[in-house]
Amino acid sequence: MINDPYLYGQIAATNALSDVYAMGGEVISALNIVAFPEKMDMEILHQILKGGAEKVHEAGGVLAGGHSIHDATPKYGLSVTGVIHPDKILMNNNCKVGDALIVTKPLGVSIINSAHMIKECSEETFAQCVKQMTTLNKYSAEVMKDYPVNSCTDITGFGFLGHLVEMLDKKYSAEVYAESVPMLPEAHRCASEFIITAGGQLNRNYLQDKVEFRVEDFALEEILYDPQTSGGLLISVPWEYAEEMLTKLNKLEIKSAIVGKVIEREEKDVIVK
Repeated sequence: MINDPYLYGQIAATNALSDVYAMGGEVISALNIVAFPEKMDMEILHQILKGGAEKVHEAGGVLAGGHSIHDATPKYGLSVTGVIHPDKILMNNNCKVGDALIVTKPLGVSIINSAHMIKECSEETFAQCVKQMTTLNKYSAEVMKDYPVNSCTDITGFGFLGHLVEMLDKKYSAEVYAESVPMLPEAHRCASEFIITAGGQLNRNYLQDKVEFRVEDFALEEILYDPQTSGGLLISVPWEYAEEMLTKLNKLEIKSAIVGKVIEREEKDVIVK
C-alpha cells in the first residue's frame, strides 16, 4: 500500500485503534505485534514502530510493549485495550428505523492506493488519502459522544456496503443517497476506468444480492464496495439530531456527510437511489 515505513506504522496503528472508537470507548493501552525479516534493515522497523507509537500517544494511550517474530515479510499491528461504561457501549447492529446514516471520511481508499501504484492519480489526491488513513477516529468519536447514537461501526475491509448490511442485521433496510456519498478526489474517475481492487470484487460477490442500485453508475458501485484501510465511522443516529451533529463533525479537517437513512425492512438490505 505504501513504501514509507513511518507512514506504514502510522496507518496500521490508526486502523487498529479505530475499533475502540467505533464502540464509543477510549484507548488505554496498546501492544505492538511485529513480524520482521532477520536480514532487513532494522532502521525500517524503527520507523514503523515510531509511526505506530506516535499514534498511540496521540490517542492518549500507553504503548506497553509487544511481541515480535522473524518472518519473510514485514507485518505490523496493535493489540489495543480500551475502556467504556457497560451501559454506553455502542453496538454495530443496533440501528433504528428513521435513523440518519453519517459517514465521517470519504470513500475510495483502496481505489486511490491502487491508482497511485500505477501512477494513475495525482500526488495531491494520494496525499489526501494518506492524510485520512492517518487521522484517528478519536475526533469524530468525541463529537459522537454528545448525541444519542444508536449504532456505530468503522468502515474497513468489507467496504461501506458490507458494514452497513452488518449494521442493519436483517432487521431493517437502508436508503443510500447516491449524490451524498463522500469520495476521495479522482476515485470516481479511476473506478470508471476500471482501476479497482480484488477486495472490492470479493465484497461485490458477497453483497450484490443484498443491494439494489436504482442509479446506473458502475464507478459509484465500486466505491461503495471498496475496502477501506483506516476508514471513517458509520454512525446511525436519530434523524432529529443528524444536522446538528453533522455541523459539529464538519468543524474537523476531514468532512462528514449524511448518506442515507434506516427504513422498514424491504426485500433488499440496501437501496442506492
